[in-house]
Amino acid sequence: MRARQGFCFLFGGKPMTKMLASVRNREEAEIVFQNGADIIDMKDPDNGALGAVDLSKVLEVKDFIAGRRPISAACGDLPMHPETILKRVEQFASAGLDYIKIGLFPSEQLDVCIEALRPLASHNKLIAVIFADNWNSYDETLFERLSVCGFFGLMIDTADKSKGRLLNHMSPDQIGKFIGSGQSHGLMVGVAGSLEAPDVSRLLTYDPDFMGFRGALCVDLNRRASIDAQATAKIRGLIPEMLEEGGAASVDYKLLAARGYFPEPEEAGLGTDKIFVRDFVLPVYIGAYSFEHGKTQKVRFDVVAEVLRVTRNPEDMRHVVSYDLIMDGIRAIVAEGHVELAETLAEQVAAFVLKNPRVIRVFVRAEKLEIGPGGVGVEIERTREVKNSAKLRFTQVHGGRKSS
Repeated sequence: MRARQGFCFLFGGKPMTKMLASVRNREEAEIVFQNGADIIDMKDPDNGALGAVDLSKVLEVKDFIAGRRPISAACGDLPMHPETILKRVEQFASAGLDYIKIGLFPSEQLDVCIEALRPLASHNKLIAVIFADNWNSYDETLFERLSVCGFFGLMIDTADKSKGRLLNHMSPDQIGKFIGSGQSHGLMVGVAGSLEAPDVSRLLTYDPDFMGFRGALCVDLNRRASIDAQATAKIRGLIPEMLEEGGAASVDYKLLAARGYFPEPEEAGLGTDKIFVRDFVLPVYIGAYSFEHGKTQKVRFDVVAEVLRVTRNPEDMRHVVSYDLIMDGIRAIVAEGHVELAETLAEQVAAFVLKNPRVIRVFVRAEKLEIGPGGVGVEIERTREVKNSAKLRFTQVHGGRKSS
C-alpha cells in the first residue's frame, strides 16, 4: 500500500481527496496555486488529452512552486511502442517531477510497455492514465500488472474530449468500482475527464485520492482557454480538505456532506428543505417467486429526503444535497444483483440516503410495475437522531486570499 500512504492524511478513517489542476505555463500555475490546488499538473490541451508541454515550461513551474506543492506532467499522447514511451518518460523523469502521467491505450503492446517502465517505476512515481472511452478493451488484470511493475497510481480520463465527459462513458458506480479496485492493489487512484462542478459531490462519495480538472477551471469551461481564478476557486471550494493540527487552513465552506462530515451551519435555526426524486423507473432483478428470477422487472422509485439547511442563500453546489446522489445510490444498489423483497430494496435505499449527514428523514417508495393491473410495493419512512459533531475550522479561498 505504499502509494496511498503519505498521499492523504486521514480524518475519521477517510482519506481526503486532492485537487489536481492541469496548467500549461507558469502564469496558469500561479493562478491555481493561489487558489488552493493540491497538485500542479503540466499539460498542453492543444496537443491532445495528455498533450505534453516543453520541458523548459515544466522547469519554470518547478522553480516557481519551489517544493510547496507536488508537480506532475503528462508525457503526451504516445503510440504504444515501449522504446518511444520509455524514452519520453526518461526525459520527464530528468526534470525531478513528483508524478509522471503516462497514457496507456489498449494495445497488443500494452503489457510490454508496462514492463518496459518497471526500472523507472522503482525510483519515480509513475501514474498510468486509463481511458474511459476504451474501458471495455482493457484486460481485467490491468490493476495487478501495474502494481507488480511498481506503478505509483492510476487515473481514469477521457481520450476524445469531443465524445463526452467521464460520466458519459462510465456510471458513478462503475467509477466507484474502478477507484476501489485500484486502491485495493495499493495504487493511488484519480478521476478526470471534463468534470464539472455538479460531478464533484457525486464522485467524492467514492473517495478518489485525487480529482483532475482543466476545462472546469477555464473561461467558459473551454479547456483550451486560459485558467480563470474565479472558476478555480469554485472547484476548490467543492473539495473539502481538513486542517492539519496547528497548521494554516486551506479551504473553507459549510458543506462536507459528500465526505461524510457535518460542520456547523452558518447560523442556528435554519430548518430543513426537502429534495425529491419522483417516478424514477429502473429494470430491477427482484422477486421471491422462482418465475421472477433471472429477469428484470420495472420498479418505480419515489424518494423524499428532508435535509438540514446550512445557509439562507444557497449559491452553488457546496450548499445543497444533490438529487443526483440519490439516483446514483439507487443505481448502485440495483446493480448489486437480485433482491427478494421490495421491502429490502426500500430499506437499502433509505439507509444509503441517510448516510448523508445532512439528511434527517427519508421517505422511500418502491413500486413493482409488472405484477398486475396496478402497481404494488412498499413505502417506508426512516429517521435518525441528529448528533452534535466536532467543530471544524476552515478558511475560504477568494481569488488567492484566504479568510477565516
